[in-house]
Amino acid sequence: MHTRNSMAFALGLGLVVLAPLQVLAQGTGLNFSGLQNVRGLPVEIRADNLQVNNQTGETVFSGNAVLGQGDMRLAAPEIIIIYAAAGDGTIERLEASGGVTLVTADEAAEAQTAIYDVAAATVRMRGAVLLTQGQNVLSGDSLFVDLRTEQGRMEGGVRTLIQTNP
Repeated sequence: MHTRNSMAFALGLGLVVLAPLQVLAQGTGLNFSGLQNVRGLPVEIRADNLQVNNQTGETVFSGNAVLGQGDMRLAAPEIIIIYAAAGDGTIERLEASGGVTLVTADEAAEAQTAIYDVAAATVRMRGAVLLTQGQNVLSGDSLFVDLRTEQGRMEGGVRTLIQTNP
């Protein structure tokens, strides 16, 4: 059962990393193009603990959980994979909490929580959200991204630092 869950998780993660993440604020685009560069690479998950509950459809990686694919890393104290009720191994949602960091070769995002709804193709990050790309920084209380439309919005105390060429 663990193998089926791991394979389904890897497939679900593929959906996460294949979708471009575009956020526009004050004329500056932060594009997580680094996520596209890991497409098809193996997924490795490390954690202190793994708990699988086949009745609820949840798999919990806890304690220093780190998910890696190519040069992309997702780290959080807890990463939960929630499978669809149909029991076919389809991932419904991924949740990371306790202080989340997502890093690629060129970009980084931090927040207290992150939820990826696979069916809706949306990502929501909440709690002291910080996005960086090169020297440009965008921060706020929450970030919502629709991966299908490539539209995003940052809300709550939004601040942007844009580096310009002299």
